[in-house]
Amino acid sequence: MNSTSDGGQSSHPFCLLALGYLETVSFCLLEALTVVFLTVLIISGNIIVIFVFHCAPLLNHHTTSYFIQTMAYADLLVGVSCLVPSLSLLHYPLPMEEAMTCQVFGFVVSVLKSVSMASLACISIDRYIAITKPLTYNTLVTPCRLRLCIFLIWLYSTLVFLPSFFHWGKPGYHGDVFQWCAESWHTNPYFTLFIVVMLYAPAALIVCFTYFNIFRICQQHTKEITERQARFSSQNGETGEAQTCPDKRYAMVLFRITSVFYVLWLPYIIYFLLESSTGCSSRLASFLTTWLAISNSFCNCIIYSLSNSVFQRGLKGLSGAVCTSCASHTSAKDPYTVRSKGPLNGCHI
Repeated sequence: MNSTSDGGQSSHPFCLLALGYLETVSFCLLEALTVVFLTVLIISGNIIVIFVFHCAPLLNHHTTSYFIQTMAYADLLVGVSCLVPSLSLLHYPLPMEEAMTCQVFGFVVSVLKSVSMASLACISIDRYIAITKPLTYNTLVTPCRLRLCIFLIWLYSTLVFLPSFFHWGKPGYHGDVFQWCAESWHTNPYFTLFIVVMLYAPAALIVCFTYFNIFRICQQHTKEITERQARFSSQNGETGEAQTCPDKRYAMVLFRITSVFYVLWLPYIIYFLLESSTGCSSRLASFLTTWLAISNSFCNCIIYSLSNSVFQRGLKGLSGAVCTSCASHTSAKDPYTVRSKGPLNGCHI
């Protein structure tokens, strides 16, 4: 964050969290620690997710892996773009002036999170088609159509937030670590309404509609399977175990990702709408809600590592490959190391 430029009247840096400023340092300590910590987590977490997807062929079995990988790349780019405010917080000179840096950073992060939101909506549609039309699913959802859909997601997300460069107003992300963003770039109620109508509302409605019907259909299938097993068991004098809908477990993983996304973004969306409608703003609320929302880019990594067994196996395989590489590198350097006759565990998943 840059220092105030009122003729040198104040040497204090511009801090949204006043408690984070210490006289012994020349930058906002608490904000710098928060942003740098999240940036490191987001970049490292999503790099691991991308490598696991490339190492584990089973993860590409579902067509939703196209959208999951798109989200991973978008989240990785969010982390890379967060290097800009990190450098600004640490008073590293940036190549562009603050106003342009603020606008570009806000636009980029808005587009990337829009890609994630649209991808979640497309994932829910994909699962809805898979459950409601299983016989024609492979003909309706083809790799070519998936690639086209991903291209349209990026194009649409870019076009929605492009008017922010034509003075329509502040987009759906503030980037208030920059003083110009907080004091000179104001929201516009009409532009906010435009974003809500074109992005937030349709994505939320699609997700709610599709997952409601997915779980309703899975519940019906589970009930039918249970009744058939009960009739079969009574005829043969055996007790059978109830089975659930095969797609329900995978849908639950995707539903958790979607739910966490909206839970973390809901405080910011509410703040964004209130600021646009009332004109009142709070630097503390802006910083906290903004970076809480950005933290979602790392939460997806945690959800997959805890919920998806195939992903867990892929992660173990990647870890084994790294350990194997380190062991072989060490044994090559040390001629006195006794090499094992058996093969080492590789990244064969």
